[in-house]
Amino acid sequence: MKTIHLPGILAMAAIVVASNILVQFLFGQWLTWGAFTYPLAFLVTDVMNRVYGVTAARRVVVVGFVVGVICSVIGTQIMGEYGPLVTYRIALGSGLAFLSAQLLDVSIFNRLRAGAWWRAPLASTLIGSSVDTAIFFTIAFSGALSFIEPANDVSWAGEVLPLLGLGPMVPLWVSLGFADWMVKLSLALLALVPFRIIVGFLTARTT
Repeated sequence: MKTIHLPGILAMAAIVVASNILVQFLFGQWLTWGAFTYPLAFLVTDVMNRVYGVTAARRVVVVGFVVGVICSVIGTQIMGEYGPLVTYRIALGSGLAFLSAQLLDVSIFNRLRAGAWWRAPLASTLIGSSVDTAIFFTIAFSGALSFIEPANDVSWAGEVLPLLGLGPMVPLWVSLGFADWMVKLSLALLALVPFRIIVGFLTARTT
């Protein structure tokens, strides 16, 4: 692991730790504060990919995954009002979602890197974020997958309500996932600004 990659590694680790903490705190009816910090992981991966290459980006993803696993293990040992802060389904969904989405992001970015500067980070983050949301919320809360952890009662997530309180009738977990997905897509667009600035700064330093 090159020393020059250390800032990216530390940034990814900090984002994963912060998101695991902030996900415990609600923001409105459909979100947690973690929804606003976790998408920054895609920014870190894309910056590393652009400046240092696909191998460096994958290494940072592996570090983020390991840190996430450690956070999940710690979370399973901390008891909240309704049981462990992190259940097995949440840990499994979080780990698979992070690794799948981030590695997909790296691959898509690498394929599009020769195009316009904004195309690779935008496309890779939009697709990666969508996969991340779908995997996590389905594994963590879908009633169809209750066999993964039978002792974990997630029936509350299956309550049928209007989508985000306004749309068609769907299970609650679908609304939670949809709200999370919209935040990720919004931040993917906003992240183009810091992406451009950070890549320019780092590129100038390495040339």
